[in-house]
Amino acid sequence: MAAVEAFQYRRGLDITGICTQLTWDTLVEACYRLGDRILYLAQPLMKGDDIAELQRRLSALGFDIGKVDGMFGKDTANGLAEFQSNVGLHADSVCGYRTLAELDRVLFRHSDTELVASVKDREKLRHRPKTLAKTTVFIANSGGLDVLVSALKRGISDSSATVLQMTHPSGSVQAASANAVGADVCLALLLTDSPKGTVISYYAGHTYESPGGRRLAELSGQYLKDFLNTNDVTIKGMSVPILRETKMPSILCQIGPASYVVKFTSSFAAALAHALIDWAIRPIVD
Repeated sequence: MAAVEAFQYRRGLDITGICTQLTWDTLVEACYRLGDRILYLAQPLMKGDDIAELQRRLSALGFDIGKVDGMFGKDTANGLAEFQSNVGLHADSVCGYRTLAELDRVLFRHSDTELVASVKDREKLRHRPKTLAKTTVFIANSGGLDVLVSALKRGISDSSATVLQMTHPSGSVQAASANAVGADVCLALLLTDSPKGTVISYYAGHTYESPGGRRLAELSGQYLKDFLNTNDVTIKGMSVPILRETKMPSILCQIGPASYVVKFTSSFAAALAHALIDWAIRPIVD
């Protein structure tokens, strides 16, 4: 049990001590090292630590692969093809022996490891409109929080934002829906029975973290402390599906128990609404 908890902690998962399906899948991903297998765009997407290492190498060289998430999606395929073209290989977006050899050769001559993924994320946030107007806010409800979602929507109704919502227990389904509508920011709500207080998470994994997600998580935490008059709010980086698989800045708010949320619904909604509005004005701290 202790070993499972330690692994979950290191990988940004919920620390339960139970080998859930997500924990098992993450354990399998952790077994792959770059060069163990041929990597390419497939359905379902290939996932693993080897892909995260490929993404880090390409991003360090200045090729845009999106965020470092360990998933071989279209952004990774495009970034890999661009690299292959630059070094004179056939740009087939397949990472095999020859591509790895070129990566090793080129990286050996480069000491700058700044990831273009981080740079592009920050630049995109710096140049976005400093308002929620014309912003698509996606609210993902895992269930049991319909009243809170309605109150939150009312809280940002004067901002002229487009607010979309869905109720589904799966973080992967929520993420796919947020991506499909091209949301600018995603706020996921999860009702828990945990007595440990409110936990607000942003994406962090494979030595990368979402700057916009972290900023929104920190703002949400501060407002929740103020509106609920409590310090029982935890901010942390995680790699659960709703955070890992979304393409936009996202946070996951784990709140509960239900009786507490019902009692302070208006405070929760007001705090999260204020956080979103402030985030839009200053989505990143330089």
